[in-house]
Amino acid sequence: MFTGIVTDIGEIISLKPVAQGQLHRMRIACDYDQTTIADGASIACNGVCLTVVASGTADGKTWFDVDAAAETLGMTTAKHWAQGGRLNLERALKIGDELGGHIVAGHADGIATIVKRDDLPDMARFELRTSRELARFIAAKGSITLDGVSLTVNTVDDVTFSVLIIPHTLSVTTLSGWKAGSEVNIEVDLMARYAARLSEMK
Repeated sequence: MFTGIVTDIGEIISLKPVAQGQLHRMRIACDYDQTTIADGASIACNGVCLTVVASGTADGKTWFDVDAAAETLGMTTAKHWAQGGRLNLERALKIGDELGGHIVAGHADGIATIVKRDDLPDMARFELRTSRELARFIAAKGSITLDGVSLTVNTVDDVTFSVLIIPHTLSVTTLSGWKAGSEVNIEVDLMARYAARLSEMK
């Protein structure tokens, strides 16, 4: 379980397709304390919960290895990740931690495409489009997770929605590099999903 509050930006330092390309083994460099990363730990990478299979240190940096399996590669932007790519990272939530964003499972529901970027004084507004299946869970003033970042939905128009990114978020995440045409991972609000399911069962 996560909160959508990014705590580091990692860099993919190696990526190797295995199992006929159905699995990608990645090594990600970060600034986390390696002694706190256990094998089997969960780390959200651009909003995708991945399991640590090994970790270590090199050249003063911590690294950890994860595997992205076929389902993850098929449903998320992980299929486009490459060596040198930067990822928003978040460690799994611990009991007693501050819930600063919203409840995030780290199970990306799919992909949203950036339609438009408007640069404002110290801020940026993004308009995105997603599938009709996911759009029904998105509401103005509701929560959404994009590339692992907890955000508030600004406006909604059919399958298109917008978010406004404040200066702090632009400075501590990869969102500053978003541009029209970019694809991002999307996880809809868990509460919206349950509310929709309850409505369907009536």
